[in-house]
Amino acid sequence: MNCVLIGYRGTGKSTIGKILSHRLNLPYVSLDQKIVKKAGMPIPEIVKKHSWDYFRDLEEEVVAEATERDGQVLDTGGGVITRPRNIENLRRTGVVFLLEATIEDIVSRIGSDSQRPSLTGKKSFTEEVKEVLEERKPLYRKTAHFIIDTSRLSAEEAATEIAERFLNLAGP
Repeated sequence: MNCVLIGYRGTGKSTIGKILSHRLNLPYVSLDQKIVKKAGMPIPEIVKKHSWDYFRDLEEEVVAEATERDGQVLDTGGGVITRPRNIENLRRTGVVFLLEATIEDIVSRIGSDSQRPSLTGKKSFTEEVKEVLEERKPLYRKTAHFIIDTSRLSAEEAATEIAERFLNLAGP
């Protein structure tokens, strides 16, 4: 069984995923890093050269490949839930934890990250976060087995809560 982290970008998936990897003694797998490796270029370049649809196609391939294996901490991209096949694969092979944070925390955490291209290209950064998060929220919640609020918990506290829930379901 995999420990799967989903949520909007900036909710702490990478930070918490690395902590969980050590706590659970499972390999940490960043699906975004796998996409970058597969494409041979960073995400902004993939999107600029090919499109978001192309990126989502690569993501779907990487999710399918990653979920063929068991016993990993999977750190997913924020839009992984936009494809039904991803949802199916992640839920079938893992316990899915949705990491949530306030809009203010998300904007504060990712505002200066140049490796995260605009999703709409049309609005202010904060407006974009609000809009995309609102669109995705039902999918995130439908996909998740558990919801963890990373605005009220430190990364360590969130990792502890996730590890306990995961071990209760997955066993030692």
